[in-house]
Amino acid sequence: MIRRVATLRTLAEVREHVAGLGVTIPLSEGAVARDGALAAAAVLPDGARIGNRFCIQPMEGWDGTVDGFPTERTERRWSRFGRSGAKLIWGGEAVAVVPEGRANPNQLLIGETQLPALRRLREALVQAHESRFGSADDLLVGLQLTHSGRYARPQAKDRLEPALVFHHPVLDPRVGAGPDTPLLGDDAIDTLAIRFVEAARLAARAGFGFVDVKHCHGYLGHELLGAHDRSGRFGGSFENRTRFLRTIVEGIRAEVPGLQIGVRVSAFDTVPYRAGANGVGEPEPVALPYSWGFGVDEDEPTRPRLDEGTRLFELLQSLGVALVNITAGSPYYNPHVQRPALFPPSDGYLPPEDPLVGVARQIEATAILKRRFPSLLVVGSAYSYLQEWLPAAAEAVVAEGGADFVGLGRMVLSYPELPADVLAGQPLQRRLLCRTFSDCTTAPRKGLVSGCYPLDPYYRDSAEGPALAALKHPVARS
Repeated sequence: MIRRVATLRTLAEVREHVAGLGVTIPLSEGAVARDGALAAAAVLPDGARIGNRFCIQPMEGWDGTVDGFPTERTERRWSRFGRSGAKLIWGGEAVAVVPEGRANPNQLLIGETQLPALRRLREALVQAHESRFGSADDLLVGLQLTHSGRYARPQAKDRLEPALVFHHPVLDPRVGAGPDTPLLGDDAIDTLAIRFVEAARLAARAGFGFVDVKHCHGYLGHELLGAHDRSGRFGGSFENRTRFLRTIVEGIRAEVPGLQIGVRVSAFDTVPYRAGANGVGEPEPVALPYSWGFGVDEDEPTRPRLDEGTRLFELLQSLGVALVNITAGSPYYNPHVQRPALFPPSDGYLPPEDPLVGVARQIEATAILKRRFPSLLVVGSAYSYLQEWLPAAAEAVVAEGGADFVGLGRMVLSYPELPADVLAGQPLQRRLLCRTFSDCTTAPRKGLVSGCYPLDPYYRDSAEGPALAALKHPVARS
């Protein structure tokens, strides 16, 4: 049985438990110092100053309008990001560069029509930060640009309209694709690269300090990195598989030279998982060598490899990309790798390992890549599952040079002020800590807006609150 983090009462207990799992998670001794590693500023190559080492990860609410505009709910979430105290806002949320690339029909879009609303959304975040902290001079706010590729749902929340770049023996059937489903052609991918550059130009006009060219979690950019078996200009060799990314970065450099560029990337992956007979996740049987992923051992595809991630970091460094956000896997086919949690979403599986093993895996991979590329500013992910022990791990990782920033996702939905409390030396508000119930994922998988239903009254008491509870615990009917 997996022991809950909330039952680990002392640092000694945490260390003993983690050691018993055969992994390592750095942990600082005692309280986080107000002038410690997390409070130190970071400086970009252009001289821009980021005031501390907390980063808010991009999180969608499935709560935009059908024509891609933010709503009051969207603004509430972004304002809470601003009040968090974190000085690096990684994109707010994923914004689609074309309508057909949306992950859901309520995902935000970026175009001339939506530009004023996106500007106001950024301003709301900045104003919330200024109101709480007095100044936003050392706050950096970006915008994440995306195309959902295989996981596009532009018309209806319950209908996938996948845009494939290669055929996958396991994932194709999961999205309703077959061997005759056409792939995106090279010309279509070229056109999408142009759209990303155009979107970056609009983001700069809206006042964003950087754009994230999203290459993670099974979406289009990430899949192109793993297109080993694709023919043409975007598949096969490493050069071809990174052509999309290079084209976009070079286009932004040429057209918006003052805009910083970040890349959030799944630096490693594994084979897709499924629920076994007992509900616990197990790897899908696949033919070997496994040639349908990025950062995967082709002979033992449940095991990550960082050799391709290292090559990608070399490329990013050569392109002058200063900000890299490391994540892993995908929420669609191996969520325990991407987002360690004790309680799975409705369409998931029970964790096949103690989630702390997944946390340690990402912390270790991030530290390896950061130390190989010290000039890059690197954000680490997968910290929310640490709960009470998140500050101790965050301080130790940054102090030891294992990452420059600690990225917070789900935790900020339930406890947006955590960075501010930690940096002020305040005790954590334990009642607000995310316990990874996964309702923020189950809700959108059921067609509802995303949010922290267990701990945020705004969602719990909304019309969607009882609806989600009924979907999770259906009433038997005679």
